[in-house]
Amino acid sequence: MVVIRNINNNVSLCADSRGQEVIVFGKGVGFVKPPQEIPLNKIERTFYDVNEQYLALLSDINPEVIDFTARQMLEIQDHLPYETNSNLVLTLADHLAFAMERVKRGIYVPMPSIYELETSYPLEIKIGRRIISAMEREFRLKLPSGEIQGVAMHFINARANTTTPQAQASAALEQRYEEILEQTTQIIEWEMNLRVRRDTFNYARFATHLKYLLKRLMEDKHIDSSNLLLYEATREEYQDVAACVDKISEYYERDLSAPLNKEEQLYLIMHINRVCSGEIE
Repeated sequence: MVVIRNINNNVSLCADSRGQEVIVFGKGVGFVKPPQEIPLNKIERTFYDVNEQYLALLSDINPEVIDFTARQMLEIQDHLPYETNSNLVLTLADHLAFAMERVKRGIYVPMPSIYELETSYPLEIKIGRRIISAMEREFRLKLPSGEIQGVAMHFINARANTTTPQAQASAALEQRYEEILEQTTQIIEWEMNLRVRRDTFNYARFATHLKYLLKRLMEDKHIDSSNLLLYEATREEYQDVAACVDKISEYYERDLSAPLNKEEQLYLIMHINRVCSGEIE
């Protein structure tokens, strides 16, 4: 491995014997000056095929965060039951560096519900807890618990098989659901004048319900039952929540071309009322 550029004491951009660029991690590799060759016994981990756009991150991210992330990946990656794409070490380092910056600035960014993620991705949530705990110890700061989900999402999205067309389509649809969920939650917060807690079981249940609802809407499959009398009674009992659902329905019709019928509005009223009852910050 011939050094092209030193990133920090433990990270260098190199070229292998075939001339391919590779990011090399190892204790002290950054002290080997270009264009010298790094002794193989100093190399702990190599990352090929890192997208060119991510190489710029090497200059922007605090070297201590890059070093921390690389050490975490060295300890974790061999125990993963799947391969991850080569960009993960840099995108995760970028996320962690920005998380530290948000804490310093007092900025809160909502993350996906831990309850729902832990059901589907227990390993990734476990990894998220481990990395956030290690980061808090090393950098002596307290991170929001939602950063566990943020780290987990990086591993979920970095699975190597997400490069297949089917997986990419599935990931894109899941991302669309998350965007609509967040926009819907923000409408609730605005209309109900409260802050919705996204780390509760009720919110996880609401998120799951909403994703099923969105799937039906996108497939043009609507709920149809005989609960219209209950719909009228519920609207009368929870008028403020019903008005909020009206705003959500307008958003779906305007942006998704998917208006909600009365049955779907009824279930939204019930779920939103449950989320808002005692589940606010």
